[in-house]
Amino acid sequence: MIGIQDIRRPVAEEFLRYEKAFEEALTTDNPILKDVLSLVLARRGKQLRPTLVLLCAKLAGQVNDKTIRTAVALELLHTASLIHDDVVDDSDTRRGLPSVKAQWTNNVAVLVGDYLLSKVIEIIASLRNVRILSIVSDMGKALSDGELLQLSANGLTDNGVLRTTEKDYFRIIACKTARLFSACCEAGAVTAGATMKQETALTAFGEQLGICFQMQDDILDYSDSEELGKPTMGDIRDGKATLPLIISLNRAPRPEADHIRLLAQGPLSFDDEQEIRSFVLRYDGIRYARRCMEEHRSIALSALSAFRENELTRSLSMLLDYAISRIS
Repeated sequence: MIGIQDIRRPVAEEFLRYEKAFEEALTTDNPILKDVLSLVLARRGKQLRPTLVLLCAKLAGQVNDKTIRTAVALELLHTASLIHDDVVDDSDTRRGLPSVKAQWTNNVAVLVGDYLLSKVIEIIASLRNVRILSIVSDMGKALSDGELLQLSANGLTDNGVLRTTEKDYFRIIACKTARLFSACCEAGAVTAGATMKQETALTAFGEQLGICFQMQDDILDYSDSEELGKPTMGDIRDGKATLPLIISLNRAPRPEADHIRLLAQGPLSFDDEQEIRSFVLRYDGIRYARRCMEEHRSIALSALSAFRENELTRSLSMLLDYAISRIS
């Protein structure tokens, strides 16, 4: 099984510098803010995005102070977006634990997210690099754009027709997930003085990696919760149709598809969730999504072929494999 420490090995020392800088960026003497940010620090995930920044910078040149600060800024922006997303989605949990809005209030969550966004601006301004400013600002816009697209595409029309199409789905994940990963790769390359060819290749790799990462998330949501060890079917409970369901509805006979569409309006019982899961499995929605994910994986590997194979390209390839094989 691929481990994140194996992936991070070529930039292990640089990652320690990043962690120190990230903790320093969250230092405050505001009591409420200090409590919330302590929670944010304690619940950091696997830190794939800053790892990407560091790997891409080192592949294109060398990790430097600008690389470290850029990695911090991008992770802060990602963290702020998650805190705000939980308010938008009215979600009481984040990674199986109480979200900021649940543990405090919506007001606190919004203000903390805003504070983190202000820290992002402060860090990026200190870099005095227009390219990085453009990358980060474009990414921020894309995250909001994707969230708004998802809100408008969610649910059913008055005629009971599912709004979200396959085209909508890929547009949403391009904004919400792929743009974040591609920005990490592109910004890392820019801080190291990469050539335009290197920037283009790494940006393309990051985009395809992000698509694979999100598709695996969506596939896992239809897994058996007992095998996975965490709650599943969360997307459909939130009224979000992802690729496995969209494809299954397109393939099923109209009466059966209409029944599932009606069922998806909720509220959903446990039996309803199991019926929708069985429907998706019956019409090979998961298998279709996995095939699509493998196609995007191939495109990502093709982008990496612009570089001579070394420990850094192997780590990026391992990260790609990790994204599509993980169970959390």
